[in-house]
Amino acid sequence: MSIKILTDSASDLPRSFFEENNVSLLPLRVHLRDTEYLDLETINPAEVYKAIREGAMPKTSQAAPTTLYETFEELAKSGEQCVYIAFSSELSGTYQTAVMVKNELLETYPNFELEIIDTKCASLGQGLVVHYAVQQLATGLSFKELVAKTKQYATSMEHIFTVDDLDFLAQGGRVSKASAFVGGLLNIKPLLHVEDGKLVPIEKLRGRKKVLKRMVDIMEERGAKNLRDQTIAISHGDDEETAKQLKVLIEERFGSKSFLINMIGAAVGSHAGPGTIALFFLNEIIE
Repeated sequence: MSIKILTDSASDLPRSFFEENNVSLLPLRVHLRDTEYLDLETINPAEVYKAIREGAMPKTSQAAPTTLYETFEELAKSGEQCVYIAFSSELSGTYQTAVMVKNELLETYPNFELEIIDTKCASLGQGLVVHYAVQQLATGLSFKELVAKTKQYATSMEHIFTVDDLDFLAQGGRVSKASAFVGGLLNIKPLLHVEDGKLVPIEKLRGRKKVLKRMVDIMEERGAKNLRDQTIAISHGDDEETAKQLKVLIEERFGSKSFLINMIGAAVGSHAGPGTIALFFLNEIIE
């Protein structure tokens, strides 16, 4: 029996990844200037960043329940075993809706095998979990083994990131208003991480160079001993140049060879804003 991997667009993987690895995409929705778009399908993230710079305030909503139902039902009919690697339940209602849709479908398709994993991850942190799941699937793991291994990757994924302006996250309810007050003040750059699926500010530094160096320092403090051999992911809010600078720092410090760098997608980018730089790696070796 074949196994199908699904994920949503909050994983911030490039469109080509889905096509090349036979992974199904569930798009989140972006509302911009009175129009609803499907992330990664009908809107380009660069358009969102351009609109934000022009003063627009995009909003987002979870993957449509009808999309989830239609996708899941098609898989239920196919008889495939399915693993849905989902965006953190602390940042979106997509996971909870997916569970509701699955339970509804089980009434009609009682043999439907669908594991919905709340990764507690976001952006390329979630994307890296998908990346590793695809690699593991290719080794011939059973369905239960793949689910267990994927959960390990999710719980071991570190997220370290900085934003140009915390107000974007505050307006979307992703961080508290109190923690957002330093945004844009005297070139102070906040450093955040993900804790149990939530975005949590951890430090404030002055200047982008200090922030990037501190990100690599934290990577050294938290990362597993095999950082040289891991795939390191970096996502950016329309700032590829800074992402490349971070990559060089990591190469110099750890000798890492494998990188996944991509622009933060329209859904996540609507809240993070332009200039966001995010770093993802594993904090334990998974055999």
